[in-house]
Amino acid sequence: MRMIKHTVKSALKLSAHHYPEFCAKAHYFIKFKKKLNLTNPTRFNEKIQWLKFNEFSDDIYTLCADKFKVREYVESKGCGEILNQLYGVYDNAQSIDYKSLPEKFALKCNHGAGYNIICNDKAAMNIAKTNLQLDEWMKQDFSAHFIEPQYKKIERKILCEKFIENDRGGFPDDYKFYCFNGKPYAVMVCVGRENGTPKFYYFDMDWNPLPFEDTVELIDKNQYPPMPDGFHKMRDYAIKLASDFKFVRADFYLLNGEVIFGELTFTPSAGLDVSLQEADVILGSQLKL
Repeated sequence: MRMIKHTVKSALKLSAHHYPEFCAKAHYFIKFKKKLNLTNPTRFNEKIQWLKFNEFSDDIYTLCADKFKVREYVESKGCGEILNQLYGVYDNAQSIDYKSLPEKFALKCNHGAGYNIICNDKAAMNIAKTNLQLDEWMKQDFSAHFIEPQYKKIERKILCEKFIENDRGGFPDDYKFYCFNGKPYAVMVCVGRENGTPKFYYFDMDWNPLPFEDTVELIDKNQYPPMPDGFHKMRDYAIKLASDFKFVRADFYLLNGEVIFGELTFTPSAGLDVSLQEADVILGSQLKL
């Protein structure tokens, strides 16, 4: 069965450029076991699929999906102070001068999601293995994996950024604002990444819990974490960065009350997020096409 699924996914990837709508419908059916309605979409995942075919040809989506060029957009919105420190930009892995880098840093490719390598000890880093992985990622057309056209035209680069860590030496909490027509409606808070068992909690803009994912446990126990210092600053940055889009998820890190920009995301989980079943309806009602 696993071999069959792998074969189907490979075939869909090869067909993505010639038959993108067919492939999107196939991915959706495989994930949700129901047909994708692009004529009258109602759920959040359906509407994300609709946006792929009706919005993402605009150059602004290529710019903002690009993890390097999006820095220009953030600065143009008057938010340059929240950009993470950039150590270098490279055309290929062989161009990286590791000797000039600090002991801790983060490497990422700019043309997709999940292309990240975190180095918290350069002395222990296997540079040859790291370069092989980066070179492999640089060859991939991420847009074809699950029909995400905003990544297609990105000029591929490798970025090296400052390693972000909290006072415990772990990843800071990150906050993902779901913004509709320029207004943030919900924020997803991810905590506990450093221990390998992250929790995902959802709140509205008044910090009331929303019944999505792990938040249900908090609601059942009537135990909610306090609104963090810096929340309103993040919300205000999200408003500025979301003003041009029907939907965007604006992601930030919060470190000692200071906001650090993460990325702008237009297709969370490629519009195939099975974990947001109730949210699929609620968030879908917020997205006006």
